[in-house]
Amino acid sequence: MNKVVEVIKSRRSVRKYIDKEIPREILEDIVDCGRLAPSGYNKQPWVFVVVVDKEMKEKVANATTSGKFISSAGACIAVFCEKDAETGLEDACAATENMIISAQSYGLGTCWINVYKKSQSQKIKEVLNCPDNMELMTLISVGYPMEENRQVPKKSLEEVLKWNSF
Repeated sequence: MNKVVEVIKSRRSVRKYIDKEIPREILEDIVDCGRLAPSGYNKQPWVFVVVVDKEMKEKVANATTSGKFISSAGACIAVFCEKDAETGLEDACAATENMIISAQSYGLGTCWINVYKKSQSQKIKEVLNCPDNMELMTLISVGYPMEENRQVPKKSLEEVLKWNSF
C-alpha cells in the first residue's frame, strides 16, 4: 500500500496523550504542510497559532466545550482565516486535514475540535489575542498518543460510494 494512503487509513482521533514535548521542527513541518494546502483563488487567508505553553494550553482547553484534553496534548494548533475570505472555511478545513495527516506520519495523534462560530469561539479568540479581522476556524490537539489506536467504526465504502449518479 502507498505510504500516504497507509497514513490516511491509519488515522484516528486521539484525546489522551503522554506528557512528552514535540520538537519544534516537527511542529513547524506540520504547519508548513497546512500552509501548502489548496485555497480558493490561492488567497491563503490563514494564520496558524501553535500553542505549546502549558498555561496557555490550559486556558484554551478551559475555554472549549469539547476540548478539555487539549491541556494534556503536546501542542494545540489554532487555525484562523481572514473574516472576509470568500472560501475561508474550505481553506481552513483543507489546511487542517493536511496538518492532521502530516502529524500522523510523525507518529503523533490529533483531534480536530470544531470551534467555527461556536459558543466558545469568542472566548478562545480572546485567550489567543485574535485580531478583529480574523476568524477562528479549527483547533487541533497534537501529541504522542497514550491510548491505543482503536478502530472506530466507519461506514463501508459501499454505503458512501456511488458511480455516475445517486
